[in-house]
Amino acid sequence: MFSKRLFDITASFAGLILLSPVLLFIAIWLRLAIPDNPVFFRQIRVGRHGKLFTLVKFCTMKPGHGGNSITVAGESRITTVGRFLRRYKLDELPELWNVLIGEMSLVGPRPDVPGYADKLTGNDRRILNLRPGITGLATLKYSNEEELLAQQSEPVKFNDEVLFPDKVRINLEYIENRSFLLDIKIIILTVLGRR
Repeated sequence: MFSKRLFDITASFAGLILLSPVLLFIAIWLRLAIPDNPVFFRQIRVGRHGKLFTLVKFCTMKPGHGGNSITVAGESRITTVGRFLRRYKLDELPELWNVLIGEMSLVGPRPDVPGYADKLTGNDRRILNLRPGITGLATLKYSNEEELLAQQSEPVKFNDEVLFPDKVRINLEYIENRSFLLDIKIIILTVLGRR
């Protein structure tokens, strides 16, 4: 939808300008807190039509942390600053750049790493017809995902067998019902921290 893309460009550009003091403050805070750590975290994700792109976030992990793509609340690899940023989703603000250049949208399915996107088969692959989003219906439902995973004895298994399939279902529901008004509602709920 042209209107959706136009809104994404306008809103992401305005967001980057208006939030530039916040972005600068966080960047300086990260640099001072852990000088050896990069300020930005970059990771390959799967975008629209399966095209790979580099997602940009603020770095919230310790240097050379290793580990898998599933993050559980309270993990030792998360820095003190990172814990704060993740709690309030401030680590995702740099993704406004991904939106501005057309790799993402403000609202849509969260972009998966290649391994998870490869699990989409048949009708589920319709999700890849959309630009991935910073927020969406599944993001709202699982805004406490890291805490939820921390309660599981096998978090990776729980993610693979419960969370991932449910997110796919929710994202397909979004495809069937998407509209500009729904996107605005999702953005407002995200800003207000509601589900």
